[in-house]
Amino acid sequence: MPKYNTALMSIDVNETRRYAGLNKAPDFNKKTIREACREILYVAEPRGSWEVYDYDAQNGIVLAPTPFKLEGKKVTKHLCRAKKVVIMSVTIGEEVEREILRRFKDGEYTLSVLMDAAATTAVEQVADGIEKAIDQKFLMQGFVRRWRFSPGYGDWPIDCQKQMIELAKADEIGVGVTSSLMLTPRKSITAIIGLVPKVDDVEVEKQSCKFCPKVDCNFRTKDFEPQPKEA
Repeated sequence: MPKYNTALMSIDVNETRRYAGLNKAPDFNKKTIREACREILYVAEPRGSWEVYDYDAQNGIVLAPTPFKLEGKKVTKHLCRAKKVVIMSVTIGEEVEREILRRFKDGEYTLSVLMDAAATTAVEQVADGIEKAIDQKFLMQGFVRRWRFSPGYGDWPIDCQKQMIELAKADEIGVGVTSSLMLTPRKSITAIIGLVPKVDDVEVEKQSCKFCPKVDCNFRTKDFEPQPKEA
């Protein structure tokens, strides 16, 4: 099982602003956002794990020792050309959650909310790092990667989290799932990545707001904000 252990050198301030829902508040003090990012850097323990499986795209089945059928039209459509899939898990550890809670209890409400957004950004950055490692490994084998797709997105139900944890061997990096299907530590993710045979007109695809139908989302990037209708 490949493991991914790396130090976070920085946390993206602009992404933290987006996750905090501040895209429409350009005058918000950036100093506080930077402070939140810095505090999360001090306590984050980034870890990741992933496994590769053959994939039956016609039937939407991950060909693991115990076959895993994907439920949901969006995820199976997303993987319709994949021959293999990567199932991955990422976390930044438990101390992050404890520190955010401590700041909230101390009355630092704004900072704690921004630290929560910074922690979300950090998890996504670690997942991005795994994707880069996958690119390096599989491009040489003739595959390109589709962007990661997580349970709960679109119509893919989150009740598959137990199988995702098992297939990613996420318990080896300390990630588990509760009876209510919440991941622990809270700042953790699971995702599936499709590996598509490389042809001349196929390139690595990155996740983007342009693929999401939720046009009124507070987290939506400016590049893909809905355009006003003509009168």
